[in-house]
Amino acid sequence: MNKPKMILFDYGHTLLYENNHDVERGNRAIYQCITKNPKNISFEEFNKVIIDTFAKISECRNGIDINEDDFLRLCFDYMGVELSVSLKEAERLTWNGISEGAIMPKADKMIDYLNENSIRMGVISNLCWSGKALRERLDRLLPRNRFEFVIASCEYIVKKPDRMLFEIALNKAGLSADEVWYCGDLIEADVYGAHGAGIFPVLYEGVTDEANPFAGQNDGYEIPFAHLRITDWDEMIDALEKTRER
Repeated sequence: MNKPKMILFDYGHTLLYENNHDVERGNRAIYQCITKNPKNISFEEFNKVIIDTFAKISECRNGIDINEDDFLRLCFDYMGVELSVSLKEAERLTWNGISEGAIMPKADKMIDYLNENSIRMGVISNLCWSGKALRERLDRLLPRNRFEFVIASCEYIVKKPDRMLFEIALNKAGLSADEVWYCGDLIEADVYGAHGAGIFPVLYEGVTDEANPFAGQNDGYEIPFAHLRITDWDEMIDALEKTRER
């Protein structure tokens, strides 16, 4: 393994996770902002439309992601409701209502190590929430981060493991693939995705007290190429220390 000039990270269950996840609570946060409701849609109806619409769209996403703005516009216009806040603010209220987020164990320690050793960093996430909303969450929970850019798949249509997202990150960084590592928790999206773009992959399998919503998604996969597999961010710090000794 060569010492990286930059490390790119997944978001969910890698840097942060969705603690106390509750979709209904998020939908209730925006229902309270309704100013026009000509059909007298109840919260129960409102909540069902949003959940059912998301499920319907998820069935046909097929390797692409949709922007939360477009999703909320679809739901609100279908129900004929208007809110007192913008779509961007509705996104923020919904996501924070669903979960305020929490730090994966020792992620902040790992960020400090990268800062101290002048290793650049960025984020690529498969996400329907916008890059702006993700950046706000990362800055709030990992305030010492120095992420140069945050890429949310919904703003680029395609999602990992499509190599385009990884190559967009390389373009933004001005680096070649062999100068970068990518860390994520899913073998197909993260490990195979990074490898397909020539980036060294790190499979992070850290745990929290809450169930991992992606549990089982790595089942049945083998990794027949060079990679690093870790269960704790201290292990990556140790691996980086070894690259300094070479």
